[in-house]
Amino acid sequence: MAPGALARLLLRRAPTPRLARPFAAKARASRRPQEPELPSEDDDDFAGGEVAAPTEGISKPLAEVLRELGKRVPESLVKTRVEDDGFAIKYIPWHIVNKILNVHAPEWSGEVRSILYSSDGKSVSVVYRVTLHGTDAEIYREATGTASVDDTSYGDPVQKAEAMAFRRACARLGLGLHLYHEDMS
Repeated sequence: MAPGALARLLLRRAPTPRLARPFAAKARASRRPQEPELPSEDDDDFAGGEVAAPTEGISKPLAEVLRELGKRVPESLVKTRVEDDGFAIKYIPWHIVNKILNVHAPEWSGEVRSILYSSDGKSVSVVYRVTLHGTDAEIYREATGTASVDDTSYGDPVQKAEAMAFRRACARLGLGLHLYHEDMS
């Protein structure tokens, strides 16, 4: 190898890591970093164009993360389900909640804490914990979700109960909490 060739190789700037993500932070003239835009529900093609992975500002103070999660979720992301008794329930699909967490709290984690079947075997309950990791602290919230074993309209009962528990744990952190208050008005 020619003298200095190794140094040129080592000093060559490494390529920017690439991710196939539809919501990368966009450059803006202001000094305040812009929050990435959430993809619409129709835009779930993650194999689309590659964008540079964000390398700065991933970690945020916990108060800032909670403030962002406490904002109202756009109506375009909210779904409505009508129960057998005719009562309409608004909710945010779990995959949209997941995307919102990835944008505003990229260092979050979640885990199923327990799965319990009722003594009569007719329902299953899941306890789910969501933990937010900020630069200054971390916080977690747990919630439960219960589904009937006989209800096979969407996925299996454990999957339904887990999705419900996940959304409720996120609501305890402020994400989509406004939907619960709308039912009271």
